[in-house]
Amino acid sequence: MADPEPRHNGQYVYSGGLIDSVAAAGGDVEVLGLGRSESPRANGDRSKHVVWWLPDDHPHSRWGSLASTLPNIAYRCRTAGMRRMLQKLLRRDAWDGIVFDGISAGWALPAVLEHYAGRRDRPRLIYVSHNHEGSVRSQIAESQPLFLKRQAVRLDALKVSRLERELVDAVDFVTAITHEDMTLYRADHGSKPMDVLTPGYCGRRVDERRISPALPRRAVIVGSFDWIAKRMNLAEFVEVADPLFAEAGAELQAVGSGDEAFLQQLRQQSLATHFTGTVPDIGPYLDQARIAIVPERSGGGFKLKVLEYVFNRVPVFALAGSFAGVPLRHNDSTMLYADHAALAHGVLEAIDDVERLNRLQERAWAACAGSFDWSSRGRQIVSAIANA
Repeated sequence: MADPEPRHNGQYVYSGGLIDSVAAAGGDVEVLGLGRSESPRANGDRSKHVVWWLPDDHPHSRWGSLASTLPNIAYRCRTAGMRRMLQKLLRRDAWDGIVFDGISAGWALPAVLEHYAGRRDRPRLIYVSHNHEGSVRSQIAESQPLFLKRQAVRLDALKVSRLERELVDAVDFVTAITHEDMTLYRADHGSKPMDVLTPGYCGRRVDERRISPALPRRAVIVGSFDWIAKRMNLAEFVEVADPLFAEAGAELQAVGSGDEAFLQQLRQQSLATHFTGTVPDIGPYLDQARIAIVPERSGGGFKLKVLEYVFNRVPVFALAGSFAGVPLRHNDSTMLYADHAALAHGVLEAIDDVERLNRLQERAWAACAGSFDWSSRGRQIVSAIANA
């Protein structure tokens, strides 16, 4: 729950795209979120159809959530400035709808419900979920190898599940990011009005590309490696894949932000893998890769980076079940593997078969073209506010 600029991870891309698309659909939006030092925006900034309320508070320490009923992701956003601004906005009583953008916004639910308790003029409440958080967080907890850390993450996952249930119970309408997530919500909340709200794509689209032997024998992993699940996935795959790539004379490249100490530790352990850290533009890295990899064993769901791969015409090789919501089929428009070792071997077996790689990227483009338009997503939100 923060200013989405700059949009360097999937959460910010999704939130920013929804705000833009609702505004483009004619909705007037006022956004409450934590300010970010790297954003050009300031508290009170206005643009066409959008007002930004961005308290300049530091997020609470994640360790403080151990003594809170809130999970870490929501506790960090419940600062004094955010609470004051929320109360100020609620007192205006000028809202057609209040959107809880992701589980991190769940801290605000009690204040909203208290303000409108017993009133018939309550605005429509919408929960825009970024994942089915209960299942994702439980999966992450069980993947922790260290006992004490696993217990702490399990406790946080229980808090996430409870807050998610409270949000879904309280709101008038729920959006799920994939059909798979909506099925999970319907299992516990079958009568709740719901719809699927997959992300749109507004990044670079490469109309034509031919992968050739002149390209480096390189596979790329693009992402933001700040979240614990992303770090785990990257470290686990590199541990398996790096010696295989080194033996094959191929290169693995991880492109994206991450804690420098974490990235430096991986650099010291790797022979064939390069870690760029934050980059201003991923385009040049995709242009110089033959294959894009999705190695995510935990934290599945919709992956915006899959759309980046597809529309930049880089063939996608992934773990089976690592992404959803994209119409790609195994051995037709993507390649899927059972585990990290099989995925690494599959990449190396295909990396010199440029005809196969070109066929995969062309089929993936054809499958996704025309299906990920942000403008329709904004109209969905406006309709949910009007008709939920």
